[in-house]
Amino acid sequence: MQLFKSPVYLAGAALLIASNMTLADDDMENYRLRFEPLPHLPPLPAENSQTDEKVELGNMLFFEPRISASGVISCATCHNPALGWSDRIPRAVGHNGQIGERNTPTVLNSGFLNAQFWDGREPDLEGQALGPIEADVEMAMQLDHALERLAEFELYQDKFAEAYPNQEDPINAENLGKALAVFQRTLNTPNAPFDRYLQGDMDAISEQAKNGMVAFVDNGCIACHRGPNLTDSQFHAIQVPGSTDLGRYIVTGEEGDKYRFRTPTLRNVAVTYPYMNNGATQTLEEAVAIMGQEMLGREFDTTTIDEITAFLHTLTGEMPEFDVPALP
Repeated sequence: MQLFKSPVYLAGAALLIASNMTLADDDMENYRLRFEPLPHLPPLPAENSQTDEKVELGNMLFFEPRISASGVISCATCHNPALGWSDRIPRAVGHNGQIGERNTPTVLNSGFLNAQFWDGREPDLEGQALGPIEADVEMAMQLDHALERLAEFELYQDKFAEAYPNQEDPINAENLGKALAVFQRTLNTPNAPFDRYLQGDMDAISEQAKNGMVAFVDNGCIACHRGPNLTDSQFHAIQVPGSTDLGRYIVTGEEGDKYRFRTPTLRNVAVTYPYMNNGATQTLEEAVAIMGQEMLGREFDTTTIDEITAFLHTLTGEMPEFDVPALP
């Protein structure tokens, strides 16, 4: 058993988490006994290659409440930078105080996901960006009206023209969605303690966290939470306490998709509570125990829960820099 706690095994477990590779149960023992370097995927990038003009415009739009029917709700209302770019309440509160059915996912590192929303109804951030604006329970604003409001301001006329030059009418729905997506793609959190550990700093995480990483791999958490963003972006069935949400079934109508939800990223999970699709789970320890029971059929003891929780805390990265914009 000492082999499983050795730097070689721990490094192998870390690389397994950081890769898109998973091992079948039959192969795990062989992997333990003979470490082989796995393809190493880099930590999340700190920079974004989009133009400064697009990022600046998207930043403004993200904090702009006038693209909501009430004129007081912006994207940042539910995705608050001070709260892990989420809202830390069980379910989102939108137009006229309506309470949605689902917990607000963080937008941190969301550009690395292969599906957006809990039910995956949009494939990318560009598709996701416009949905909340029109949703009755969120911002409740028709896109045409939102664009008309923006066009009233000379500053937005200039910013859209700078970001999307050579267009006769750059203030359009496509560019609105693209600009919001560009800004969100900059909201990455590199250099978490676990990233530093992956890069060779064996002291970047505690012994308890290293034990938790081993437990995370050995108990099968890695089957769904893998790759650089600690998610497979796939959909898995789970009925958490208090939830009757049908999940992806609402999108596809396929019987097999009932109660299936996209695997959330574990990046920054320690600061994006509460948990589960209905936000009913308040602590990481409780979430670890529920996932063990519901997804793995395991009753984790207190030590294992504490160790996995310690590992999850190492996934909190450096929060992105941004400007609170001066709006017109």
